[in-house]
Amino acid sequence: MNRLRIFVMVMAGLLTTASVARGETWQATLTGYEESPPVSTVAGGEFRAVVQSGTADHFHYTLTYFGLQGTVTQAHIHVGQPGVNGSIIIWLCQTSTNTDPTGLSPQCPPSGTVEGRITAANVIAGSTASQQLNAMDFTGAIAAIRAGAAYANVHTSPLSTGGEVRGQIRIVGK
Repeated sequence: MNRLRIFVMVMAGLLTTASVARGETWQATLTGYEESPPVSTVAGGEFRAVVQSGTADHFHYTLTYFGLQGTVTQAHIHVGQPGVNGSIIIWLCQTSTNTDPTGLSPQCPPSGTVEGRITAANVIAGSTASQQLNAMDFTGAIAAIRAGAAYANVHTSPLSTGGEVRGQIRIVGK
C-alpha cells in the first residue's frame, strides 16, 4: 500500500511539474477584417507568444505575416478591445522609417517571421492617457493581454498605414 501511495504522489508531482513548465500560450490570427475600419486584403498572419511558468518578467513571441499589399513599416501590440483602436504598448518589429522608441525590437522582414523576447524594457506608455498604461509596466501589459483587451497588428505603406492585418490576442493554452 505504501508503494502505491508513493507512486501516486510521485506521478502527481511529475504531472504538476510538467504543466507548470509549459506555461501559457497566446495566439492571434491576423486578417484585414480585424482592422478598424476593416481592410480588404489577401494578407494574413499569426502572432504567438509563450510565457513560461515561473517567469513573470518576460515572454517570447513569433510574428508571421504574408501576402501584404504594401511595404511593412512596423508591427505592435496595442491595447484595445475588438473593433476599437488603442495605444501601442509593445513594438514587435521596426523599420528604418518607423523606429521602436526603445530600440529593442528586431527589424521587420518584408514578409515572413520575426521573433523576440519582451520584458518591461519593451513596454512603452500608452498614447491615450485615459488607458493609464505607463512605460515599463510589464504587469499592466500582461493583464491587458490576459483580459483579451490587446491585439497585434502589422502596418504597411502606402495603403494601410493604420494597419493591414490585425488579430485579437487570446489565451490558447496553459
